[in-house]
Amino acid sequence: MKRYLISGGGTGGHIFPAISIANELKARDGECEILFVGAKGRMEMKRVPEAGYEIVGLNVQGFHRHHLWKNIGVLYNLIKSMCKVKKVIQEFKPDVAIGVGGYASGAALRVAENMGIPVVIQEQNGFAGVTNKLLAKKAERICVAYDGMEKYFPAEKIVVTGNPVRQNLFNHDISKAEALAHFGLKEGKKTLLVIGGSLGARTINHSLMRSLRLLTESDVQVIWQTGKYGYSECKEAYSRYDKSKGSIVITDFVKRMDYAYAAADVVISRAGASSISELCLLGKACILVPSPNVAEDHQTHNAMALSSKGAAILIKDQDARDELVDTALTLLGDDKRRTALSRNIATLGIKDSAAKIVDEIEKVISNRI
Repeated sequence: MKRYLISGGGTGGHIFPAISIANELKARDGECEILFVGAKGRMEMKRVPEAGYEIVGLNVQGFHRHHLWKNIGVLYNLIKSMCKVKKVIQEFKPDVAIGVGGYASGAALRVAENMGIPVVIQEQNGFAGVTNKLLAKKAERICVAYDGMEKYFPAEKIVVTGNPVRQNLFNHDISKAEALAHFGLKEGKKTLLVIGGSLGARTINHSLMRSLRLLTESDVQVIWQTGKYGYSECKEAYSRYDKSKGSIVITDFVKRMDYAYAAADVVISRAGASSISELCLLGKACILVPSPNVAEDHQTHNAMALSSKGAAILIKDQDARDELVDTALTLLGDDKRRTALSRNIATLGIKDSAAKIVDEIEKVISNRI
């Protein structure tokens, strides 16, 4: 019976691929055992058990770049966490350790490497983070989503697999009419979907709040996922405007993203790897606003990889308040450009990514037997 250790999390961009990989492993071998390692207090501690898998939590955090003295506690917790992982690995005895990024991934995979457990890394972004670059030296295989990753990793270890995405998004039986009805919206109007990631995006929310008059007076519909931290503020701001012409659906979290994507003519999104992979596979015309508050500014690199191919519109975070809504309304009114963006982004999607990654995991195990 095979045993798999999967580590990572922190955001949906790490968690959804991890769960997709686990689901593919289970689909191939229902008798295999899977154990997740995540960071206490982060999303994975809730999402992974919801998906039916056991998870062990580590008390790990990111390093402080501007307040170096705070790293004393971070290092102490990291050492304790690595000791905990060593015990977990000794008891669980995994055949392979799989890392998808996030605070816990670095600690868990470094210990696994030192204990002789083969390691497979899944790098979602077009710009490799420090942790994965360090882990790559001993990793058996590095699964990536973008070409040109040889500048970060040993070329002989790289396999282009794409990023696994939530399979429940691909419900092709949903018509646009059904999707619009799900949100109480009308047929015959262009629809804008606004998503800021699993926790929301402050800049995107403020950009829409600043242009609510323009949105409410235009003949468009909006599905606006604010995230839990911005919901009350956005809802209160919209309450002051006339709703007789425009229609804006505000929610902290969209539970049925398959309906949301099916309803959308244009999508505004951050440029996280998972979001981009979904947009590519669904062929959605989109405007990307990369978050500046991520390691190595990797979202800008992700967005540039698309915008340079005419597959997305990129708006910098600092320009969003002035440009975002105007650009979205212009695009909604430009059928020719929307079609071109949709066509170009669809060519960049890599299908069956989870299956491709599991193929590589199985090869790694076979090579060790």
